[in-house]
Amino acid sequence: MTLSQDRSRSVTPAASPTLTTQIQQSVKVAANTDRDVEVPTDCLVRAGVSLKGLTTWKVGGLAQWYLEPKTLVETQAGLAWAKQQGLQITVIGAGSNLLISDRGLAGLTICTRHLRHVDTQFDRETQSIVADAGKMVASLAWQAARKGWGGMEWAAGIPGTVGGAVVMNAGAHGHSTQEILVSTEVLNLDGSIETLTNQDLNYSYRTSNLQGDARIVLSAKFQLLTAEDPEDIKARTFRDLEKRHSKQPYDRPSCGSVFRNPTPLYAAALIEGLGLKGHRIGDAEVSTLHANFIINRKDAKASEILELIYYVKSQVRAKYSIELEPEVKMLGEF
Repeated sequence: MTLSQDRSRSVTPAASPTLTTQIQQSVKVAANTDRDVEVPTDCLVRAGVSLKGLTTWKVGGLAQWYLEPKTLVETQAGLAWAKQQGLQITVIGAGSNLLISDRGLAGLTICTRHLRHVDTQFDRETQSIVADAGKMVASLAWQAARKGWGGMEWAAGIPGTVGGAVVMNAGAHGHSTQEILVSTEVLNLDGSIETLTNQDLNYSYRTSNLQGDARIVLSAKFQLLTAEDPEDIKARTFRDLEKRHSKQPYDRPSCGSVFRNPTPLYAAALIEGLGLKGHRIGDAEVSTLHANFIINRKDAKASEILELIYYVKSQVRAKYSIELEPEVKMLGEF
């Protein structure tokens, strides 16, 4: 496996293997054992990569090891290398629902935002779509709208990838991924590929059994509605997008909704009822536009955001005896 140091910052990850670089050849990586492990592949793994720019909150420390694969082969090679080194694996997509610790992430972080497993396929006979994990959900929604296919209008404002939507059961405006997902291809840690149906994922509100799992989504198949006038579908898609933008703070970094709604109540209404809009800890702030959003005003730390999350939870618990459950996924040590 070809390995390189990220020269943007001079960082030596803790407990990192010793590197011996041989250009255009295989590289021997000294594992934490008494022997060298040689993995001949063109896959590029980097050490000490900042994760701050890879989440929509714009916070987070360094990845001890980082891989951004573009192909299935690169992904499989990365998994094999991590297994040989005894490294834990963390998978991220567009980073739209993540809070990564200021301390960074140990092991190998695999970012799938550029993973291209399949070309996007539109089946006109069945109105079904197959898209790769790295495809942005919003882009796919607009492609469907232009064809006059209904069912994804709600997704035009989702700031994540197809892979992330499958794992998190992303949704908006009362709709979610589970309504349209037929099946998904996932890569197991042993490098094998498995097809899972909608039922296999045990979907519930903003979660699936892939959450907290190291399996990597490669592609997904969606079933949309019978073709209509494209102008009507585009109009509905635009209305949903406008509704989202008018009520949510898109001018500052955030993760989207922080808390799951405690049905039949709404987390935003509970938080707003406590007068917590605008409440700050450092540069982390409860949005003045939407109380279920915490924004990074400028230079917030992950620790400040987490402290604000806990503060909001404690205030809602004290006032309403309701335990808000975070929708955001927290990675690393805090």
